[in-house]
Amino acid sequence: MSPKFRRLQRMEGDDIVRAWRSHAIKKRKARDGFGACHVKAKDAEDGKFLVLLQARERMLREDPKRSGQEDETDEQLSRLLLLAASAIDADHADAAIDALVDLYQHASLHGHPMRRVMAYFADGLAARILTDSSPFYRSIMAHPTPEEEFTAFTELYRASPYYQFAHFTANQTIVEAFEAEEKQNGRRLYVIDFDVSYGFQWPSLIQSLCDKATTSKPISLHLTGFGRSTEELKETETRLVGFSKSCSNLEFVYNGLLRGSTTSDLKIDKNATLAVNLVFYLQTMKSSSEMLATLMSIHSLNPSVVVLAEKESSQCPAGYSARFVESHLNYFAAMFRSLHDCLPADSLERLSIEKNHLGREIKSAITSNCEKTSAWKGRMESTGFQGMKLSSRSVSQAKLLLKIKGQFSGIEHVSNSGFGVSERDDGTTLSLCWQDRNLVTVSAWKCTR
Repeated sequence: MSPKFRRLQRMEGDDIVRAWRSHAIKKRKARDGFGACHVKAKDAEDGKFLVLLQARERMLREDPKRSGQEDETDEQLSRLLLLAASAIDADHADAAIDALVDLYQHASLHGHPMRRVMAYFADGLAARILTDSSPFYRSIMAHPTPEEEFTAFTELYRASPYYQFAHFTANQTIVEAFEAEEKQNGRRLYVIDFDVSYGFQWPSLIQSLCDKATTSKPISLHLTGFGRSTEELKETETRLVGFSKSCSNLEFVYNGLLRGSTTSDLKIDKNATLAVNLVFYLQTMKSSSEMLATLMSIHSLNPSVVVLAEKESSQCPAGYSARFVESHLNYFAAMFRSLHDCLPADSLERLSIEKNHLGREIKSAITSNCEKTSAWKGRMESTGFQGMKLSSRSVSQAKLLLKIKGQFSGIEHVSNSGFGVSERDDGTTLSLCWQDRNLVTVSAWKCTR
């Protein structure tokens, strides 16, 4: 990290400390009429939070060159994290703050992977005991700008096979569904993507169809994508339409809709192969009822194939910090370790990915109030879908991806040696794993009734 960046970071931290002190003074003045004992107790509470804030600021200011001096084991760090989470669940504010101060003393943005994971878990837990009006809360939970989000996503896409594995495997399944129906679909494919995001999944599908299309046998691809904002949808459209212009004999049509729009008004050619893409979507559902309504709506369309890709982080009820830590820590630790193997230790790209993508996911998940949703497999089966066996081509493609990512990276030390592909559930699911931990799983489904 450059000296200039560290100076800016310190200035930001000092501003937060001043804001917190000002916030505390205003609260004390407002409480003057409540009695000396009450004021004394509240002053002590404010003092505790200030100590917590200062511990976090020391972590942020840590010299990256000294962050390698670590004696704690991953198990010891995990116990510290669970201690803080359990204190929050028990509503023991003083104990929770003490544990978080200790946690910040061992966490780091530049240390080994577990210490880096702890930094973001500590932030999420700290936010759980603060009001959303406090300066500290606003500092911890500040959202990255759209530009920072896009940059972090792009850097992760390039550095790790994580997203590419999900996208390429899903696209291979869609192409095979299209090929199986070529005699009756008029070489027309209609895809509904429930979370089109930046559209990074679709150039590879467009290229695959372009390679199959000929002057005498053109192909039509209609993509309807649901997104978070009108601006993001337009940017995605510009990228995809621009890419498709180089593909002769392929007619590409893109239709962007805001999330929350219904599928009832979509004009789908009844003879076209219909594929529904649920890559990293179901786990964004806030309730089981919302998930059920979405799957029933999809089932009513009678698609030829529904493709799922889900992160292998367990679901847990909202409001239970300790259970969240237990169920998600191993997943995020594996993600951080895999990233540690993909990028150099002093990489600004790694810091961007962890701060503006993975770290944001951790903090948002800890502070969210979403109810526990059923496992996607059981939910799919209960709404009339049956798992489909993935082809040997999907498996070979996934293995080839890992070889390419390892051999052609521009970073010398990258090996991706910890990544692997695992076939599960009698060949109906395919997982990308890091060592012995599954990171993301892809599956394909068809309607049974």
